[in-house]
Amino acid sequence: MNVNYEAALEVLAQHRQTHVLRFYAELPESSQQKLLEQIRLMNWEQLEAALAHSAFGQAPASLSSSLNSTASPTDLSVDPFADLAPIEGYDWEAFSPEEQRFYEEKGWQLLKTGKVGAVVVAGGQGSRLGHSGPKGTFDIGLPSHKSLFQLQAERLMNLSSRAGSTIPWYIMTSPDNHIETLRFFLEANYFGYDRKSCMFVKQGVMPAVDGAGRILLAAKDEISLAPSGNGECFAVLHREGALADMQRRGVDWLFYYNVDNALIQVADPKFVGVAAHFNHPIATKVVDKASPEEKVGIICMNKNRPAVIEYTDLPEPLMHKRDDQGKLVYGLGNISIHVFRRDWIEQQLGSDLPYHKAHKKIKHINEQGHEVESDQPDGYKFETLIFDYFPRASEITVLRMKREGEFAPVKNKTGIDSPESARQLMYNLHRSWLQQAGVPLDQFQEPVEISPLISYSGEGLGGE
Repeated sequence: MNVNYEAALEVLAQHRQTHVLRFYAELPESSQQKLLEQIRLMNWEQLEAALAHSAFGQAPASLSSSLNSTASPTDLSVDPFADLAPIEGYDWEAFSPEEQRFYEEKGWQLLKTGKVGAVVVAGGQGSRLGHSGPKGTFDIGLPSHKSLFQLQAERLMNLSSRAGSTIPWYIMTSPDNHIETLRFFLEANYFGYDRKSCMFVKQGVMPAVDGAGRILLAAKDEISLAPSGNGECFAVLHREGALADMQRRGVDWLFYYNVDNALIQVADPKFVGVAAHFNHPIATKVVDKASPEEKVGIICMNKNRPAVIEYTDLPEPLMHKRDDQGKLVYGLGNISIHVFRRDWIEQQLGSDLPYHKAHKKIKHINEQGHEVESDQPDGYKFETLIFDYFPRASEITVLRMKREGEFAPVKNKTGIDSPESARQLMYNLHRSWLQQAGVPLDQFQEPVEISPLISYSGEGLGGE
């Protein structure tokens, strides 16, 4: 046996994962070297920390001290929601016209002076939508057939043109879709956006495991890997040189969003202005939950710190709790639209976030060497989440908006949060813009789509 094999076997034995080499002897030499290299490059301490936090019971006790205090294993004797409380926020619609103009003008001033950048989390594939490529390349079925990426690029182009300063755009991909995403942008000539103002950064991966915490194999010569979550965003931006690029450009505020929101107002001047005025490390947009059961997390206070509680974790009594006016006490929905202060991001570098395990369907090789593809979740992926940074800020700015102008997620093939529902929300919004501009709707055939190059948020219509 070669030395690399012995070294790999020793590492695997230390971490109780020797089964990874079960098919080694039957592999050709090139496949053997491929697998050994994967083992050599694995961040084993990271995996052990994830296993420990996720209660697989595999990590040595010595590792517990390396975990962030928010990442300690769950103590079932303590109610994690005993100190939950609603969070104070601002309602955009409650601001006076003068206040709205003040905040929007402040945001525009920051855009004009190059102080704002945007990062999109775009590591996902469109498989749940029946789409074989990256989710950002998906066409939701608009008359224009523009992809999600193109809609976002054109909104940024509109703002950049009006501001006289190009907004840098950072696109966070995953190893699964990085090359495809780059090819898509190149073939589309970046949708007309300044390619020197676009930077692609690639997030990391973690091994997928079974219910016992044992690493799964994607093939006999390959460990099953999955993107390790949007909580890696800051570390990835630093590692790939994007933070240095922001420093060079003088960017002070970073607008963060998910690629699958068809209505996203990228780098929204109103939101940026509110964030900068209050100057907290984090600002977040929220909308009222459509129902107690809506599958979005909630923004709140937990143990006197800002927090996001996932809908899967919130106990049902709290999910349905209402105040004297009949409003949900915990009804501010997290729609993953945030603004972060760059200097605060830099302060977080080098600190660890807790790992969350997600029960997923994972195609893998079983002990007999046969490929398994279940129709039920049969493994676990580990991920860090961006909102786990929230408790690290003593205060955040919460801005409540009307959801019909902000939030059209594209997550499911049909029904709620589908391409169909997103299209309808966009058509409804664009019709409302025309009505507000005094444009007679009877001159338009249904459906009505307005290009982001013509109007970002309803301006520039009706000859105004």
